[in-house]
Amino acid sequence: VPLVVTEAPIVGTGMESAAAKDSGELIVARVAGTVVSCAAPPPADSAAAKLDSFKRELGILLKPDDGSAEQWYAVHKFERSNQGTCLSQRVIVKAGDHVAAGTPMADGPATSEGELALGRNILVAFMPWEGYNYEDAILISESVVREDKYTSIHIEEYEIEARDTKLGPEEITRDIPNVSDETLKNLDERGIVYIGAEVHPGDILVGKITPKGESELSAEERLLRAIFGEKAREVRDSSLRVPHGERGIVVDVKIFSRETKDELAPGVNQLVRVYVAQKRKIAQGDKMAGRHGNKGVIARILPTEDMPYMPDGTPVELVLNPLGVPSRMNLGQVLETHLGWAAHALGLKVATPVFDGASEETIEAELVRSGLPESGKITLRDGRHGEPFDHDVTVGYIYMLKLAHLVEDKIHARSTGPYSLVTQQPLGGKAQFGGQRFGEMEVWALEAYGASHILQEILTVKSDDIVGRVKAYEAIVKGENTLEAGIPESFRVLVKELEGLALGVEIQSDGEKQVILSEDDMSEMPLDLGINLERDEIDESDQWATGAPRAAQNPLDSLR
Repeated sequence: VPLVVTEAPIVGTGMESAAAKDSGELIVARVAGTVVSCAAPPPADSAAAKLDSFKRELGILLKPDDGSAEQWYAVHKFERSNQGTCLSQRVIVKAGDHVAAGTPMADGPATSEGELALGRNILVAFMPWEGYNYEDAILISESVVREDKYTSIHIEEYEIEARDTKLGPEEITRDIPNVSDETLKNLDERGIVYIGAEVHPGDILVGKITPKGESELSAEERLLRAIFGEKAREVRDSSLRVPHGERGIVVDVKIFSRETKDELAPGVNQLVRVYVAQKRKIAQGDKMAGRHGNKGVIARILPTEDMPYMPDGTPVELVLNPLGVPSRMNLGQVLETHLGWAAHALGLKVATPVFDGASEETIEAELVRSGLPESGKITLRDGRHGEPFDHDVTVGYIYMLKLAHLVEDKIHARSTGPYSLVTQQPLGGKAQFGGQRFGEMEVWALEAYGASHILQEILTVKSDDIVGRVKAYEAIVKGENTLEAGIPESFRVLVKELEGLALGVEIQSDGEKQVILSEDDMSEMPLDLGINLERDEIDESDQWATGAPRAAQNPLDSLR
């Protein structure tokens, strides 16, 4: 993830500059010349000059030494990448500076002084700490969070279309039915959120109304229609809202419309895109990695004063588990730690090429030259009580990166939510606000421990027992402690499958009484199909035996 403050690695490969230039994110001088301005407006004949004044990009104006026409380089600020990260360029020259051809004049989103800079150099100790770095977990210091070492900006894009429907066109407006003024406070007169608004989950970004089907009007509605005329027409609120778990500040709004001759899909009259930015500090659950496949998840952020500290009082910033090294045989991270420590002490940067890197002897010599222990280990003391640890600990500087797997994008919880129309089971995944899948093997685990009540709940009211879940919700609201579990929908599906194989299924209770699967609960479901889905379950075998004609009970019988 591109960080707000970038830093090139102390221990590099020598290819960082080439990689940064080849990324296309740097602004490089095409010819030698003098910088005239770092915030010059675009030339009058360029496409950028035709934009609105507040959307117009500024850029670097360069006067070439050969006396040719001045060159203008656009500087992009705060653009969204496909990963939702922030692409922003930063000018690193001043007006009056002379630059040679090929000199970087502006850094890109993950570069520093023209070098690739994806992460930060950070002081690391390889040691276990109270089990908090078990299984590749990482322990970090609060100072890393406080100093914004791994803070990044993320920009999310939200989109809404106003289409033509069978009942009439949808409309983007501030006039939304049954919504308080408090909810509309961030919207302008068009019904679109203003730039700079701070938004939270559930807030309206773009107000939109959709025509509803005209149903049978009650007497009161007919009266209202007679008094207010068209004002009381049937519309429903279909506004664009901030999704669950998202928040931030609106940084841009783009409006496309048929009236302004924008190219839109057929049936779409208007399209609005809203960009919401947020600053994310590193947090527990975020994923980090070095450059040797040594990835892990932050398990705990510890106060700086509790971190292990060196003899001169410097606390380490990150604690990694030494058991992550031997089995994976990626010794590069240990050699990087030693070399990084020596280079940091000497105040220089190291280029150690990929297949021709520094040898162990070279690294030992550099450690000695910098006045550090030749072993690369040092006695650390516990920050909580000042006692030294039993053994010397490998300490040094590693280049660590923050990965795009951020906990804020993944964390998810649900109490009640949407159900699948087909299976009547909860949907899955964060995007659908779904539930957690409790699979076959998890069921075995509960069976093994005889946890019958939780098992019954999970297989019925928390899944596809349509009547039971309504009753359970009712019981919770009323404060009762009862569970009336019914027959799950999946059991009915099984019965129907067997009937499809021409097998008659008869369900009997403990007292050998026949259990009739009624479909009375179908009325609970919002199936407005205009067909009667109810049917009486009766034993039809005697009718077939006597050859008596069957009474057609509903329109679906002919299909059955």
